[in-house]
Amino acid sequence: MSTVHQPDLKDRPARLTVGVVGAGRVGPALAASLQLAGHRPVAVSGVSDASRRRAETMLPDVPVVPPAEVLQRADLVLLTVPDDVLPGLVAGLAETGAVRPGQLLVHTSGRYGAKVLDPALRAGALPLALHPAMTFTGTPVDVQRLAGCSFGVTAPEELRLAAEALVIEMGGEPEWISEQNRPLYHAALALGANHLVTLVAQSMELLRTAGVAAPDRMLGPLLGAALDNALRSGDAALTGPVARGDAGTVAAHVTELRKHAPQTVAGYLAMARATADRALAHGLLKPELAEDLLGVLADGDHAGQGGEGTDGTNGSDGTNGTEGNDR
Repeated sequence: MSTVHQPDLKDRPARLTVGVVGAGRVGPALAASLQLAGHRPVAVSGVSDASRRRAETMLPDVPVVPPAEVLQRADLVLLTVPDDVLPGLVAGLAETGAVRPGQLLVHTSGRYGAKVLDPALRAGALPLALHPAMTFTGTPVDVQRLAGCSFGVTAPEELRLAAEALVIEMGGEPEWISEQNRPLYHAALALGANHLVTLVAQSMELLRTAGVAAPDRMLGPLLGAALDNALRSGDAALTGPVARGDAGTVAAHVTELRKHAPQTVAGYLAMARATADRALAHGLLKPELAEDLLGVLADGDHAGQGGEGTDGTNGSDGTNGTEGNDR
């Protein structure tokens, strides 16, 4: 991990009034972090009762007002809404004249770069895309987790220093992502983080079915070591029956999953196939063992045709804790 550098004073943004449009899990945490850096939250909008309660907890004494009024009050506005809502929100705010010239408009979507803010840019706003590569809980612990968190940053070149300075003030580390690479960048994060949650939740359910009283305590050390090894060594960290080519063990897994948790079979087969491909490519899985293994996986697919459930993964945009129109 690179060392976080402090920007020169000339690069630091002036103390700003901060507004939040969308009091989901992300916006209040970022605003609270900016408050610690000396900026002043002045307004927040939220749709649901949960969003309003979250705003009261994370940003006490900050008034909850409609989105247009947030823009009236704030120099820096955080648009922390779901990806699919963002383009329409930006267009609507620009069309109604809510955007002010010189106003910093920041969205936190991983999928989009700065171009989604073009309607606001034409109205004179300064567009920044600052996506924290972090999962959020909607509690004060999120502010602490921003320390050392990477942010995917996209902005016009003339705003690059301002964007990076804001990230550093929140305790994060700016990572520049080009406009055209934003969807790929976001897909990579969703593949790792969101699918990890699904896999861990399924694993805990299966362990409970198998009679394990505390699956979280059993999985914690194992998954912690696996994650550390993967981050250090990549594919060289692969272990287990697929990487070893134990076709009989994998066949037994599929049989038991089909009996006790058929909704997990499709995901197991897909991940096993991907693991086999990577193990083969990196010389961990012997080719002479791969044929039987891949045959088991193919048989598992054929056996599942005709009405098996899906593997339960979420087809959303990869953000965590999105509710209503708030991110």
